[in-house]
Amino acid sequence: MPSDTLSSHDIQLEFEYESGERATLIERSVQQEIGEIEGDRTRTTIVRDGSIVKIHVEADDLVALRAGLNTWCTLIEVAERCSER
Repeated sequence: MPSDTLSSHDIQLEFEYESGERATLIERSVQQEIGEIEGDRTRTTIVRDGSIVKIHVEADDLVALRAGLNTWCTLIEVAERCSER
């Protein structure tokens, strides 16, 4: 999933769910944040592959990567909690 731009640092997170339906719900919940919370130093893509949601974060530096990682993990956590209700 790397983009055409060069970045110094990147990470791919994978979240596996019990069904493709739950993964779709989680993906759709966080997908809308793409472009809304990204800064000049990070880029993020989200894809779903069956029951797995993959988030790829690219950053220009480690501080931006850590911030992006924290942001997306928190968004996933909130989406998971909300989908359990």
